[in-house]
Amino acid sequence: MIRLVECVPNFSEGRRKEVLDQIINEITSVESVVLLDREMDFDHNRAVVTFVCPPEAAVEACFRGIKKASEVLDMTTHKGEHPRMGATDVCPFIPISDFTEAEAKELAHQLGKRVGEELQIPVYLYESAATTPERQNLAVVRKGEYEGIRDSIETDPSRKPDYGPSKMNLKAGATAIGVRFPLVAYNVYLNTNRVSIAKKIANAVRDARGGYRFVKAMGFSIKERNLTQVSMNLVRYTKTPIFRVFETIKSEAARYGVSVLSSEIIGLIPQQALLDVADFYLQLENFSSAQVLEEKLRQMGGTSQASTSDFYNEVAAKTATPGGGSVAAAAGTMGAALASMVCRLTIGKKKYKDVADELNEVLDKSEKIREQMKEMIVKDGEAFELVMSARKMPKDTDDEIAKRNEAIFEATKGAARTPLETAGLALKVMELARVVAEKGNVNSVSDAGVAALMAKAAIEGAIYNVKINIGGFEDKDFVDEMTKKVGEIKTASDKLADEIRNIVEGKI
Repeated sequence: MIRLVECVPNFSEGRRKEVLDQIINEITSVESVVLLDREMDFDHNRAVVTFVCPPEAAVEACFRGIKKASEVLDMTTHKGEHPRMGATDVCPFIPISDFTEAEAKELAHQLGKRVGEELQIPVYLYESAATTPERQNLAVVRKGEYEGIRDSIETDPSRKPDYGPSKMNLKAGATAIGVRFPLVAYNVYLNTNRVSIAKKIANAVRDARGGYRFVKAMGFSIKERNLTQVSMNLVRYTKTPIFRVFETIKSEAARYGVSVLSSEIIGLIPQQALLDVADFYLQLENFSSAQVLEEKLRQMGGTSQASTSDFYNEVAAKTATPGGGSVAAAAGTMGAALASMVCRLTIGKKKYKDVADELNEVLDKSEKIREQMKEMIVKDGEAFELVMSARKMPKDTDDEIAKRNEAIFEATKGAARTPLETAGLALKVMELARVVAEKGNVNSVSDAGVAALMAKAAIEGAIYNVKINIGGFEDKDFVDEMTKKVGEIKTASDKLADEIRNIVEGKI
């Protein structure tokens, strides 16, 4: 499995590329670091750097960047629109792949301790790494910015850092290190140079002023372009999507006789955040991420270690798909793969020459079923998404209600038929597993047994998904048909399971 953490340090330098290059060169000097993005903003005088690496390299890479920033930047002369308190203003860790939030917190503490002790920079832990509830909010940690913290850190107990001295590092300032969910840094430009309007609009959408729960926003003057900007961090784009904030800003701007000129994304953005925008503005029907070409290719991208790890992470994520139906199909896929393996370990050996032709036929069948099973992993998720899309259809008029009910009816039928197809394919895997258990290489008979067990698990799991989809279904004929087919597959698989168990245990 590939374990990855994303790091997004923000540096108080947005005007001198050559200086930022020095900082980035230090970060990328750590082996296995992959630079994903760099953004510089002149008016904010701030840079956002994004990189990924294995967790064991993250602390060293971040430390080198923070150290270099403390050497080449001087906070005593820094000016910019964006709030800031240090040369490295913030440095969050974001769990990406096979890496937990708890593990990320450990990295935050390790980095904080090292920066505080070795560089003598005050360090505050924030968001999920915060040591007190008050410091979860970065705005609270950074209140007063560089100058305010400088003047109060030695006398105000609430300003005591988590690591490092209770004294401002005048040149490097202070640093916030944390753990957070992937956020969307999003700016909206207004065709006015009146910053008071931008600030009023920012207040309308920001959480702290009664706006959206997961939005942090401020209004800025962009003097270089003679206009203003609402600058935001959408800290939970799944809860407060981009389009909702954008539409609110447009509406608020109209109140003041101004309009939105453009908007921009700073740094990287999760794919789903943009898919949500497309779904909203295009009013797509029955749309799912599985319809995105690149996503489909990724899902069907074979059995590489990375794709397998991605699948496990997707199953473990707080999303409904891929779910039990996809996992059942994955189990059947593994069962077919094991049946193929036993065939290949048998064919060509002199001892088994009499069954070579038969096992060649079994191998052809198992490989075909394996590919079909892989398709079912994706197909099951698509079937569920169709049901959810149907449930989202409008229901304000009798005609809309009728169309919605019909769409739900047809989508639910598909959601029941899909796992039934998985169960049917898994039964064929069991039939092949019986042959390889009986006639295959005796040294691999346990593998044949596991192939059968995986296929049986696929059947049982798929049957659960059939039953939950037909539960309460009004079409009695359809329910009776599905129940009959489920019963037939269950009976046949139970019989095969007993037969294969006896063969395997008799040879072990």
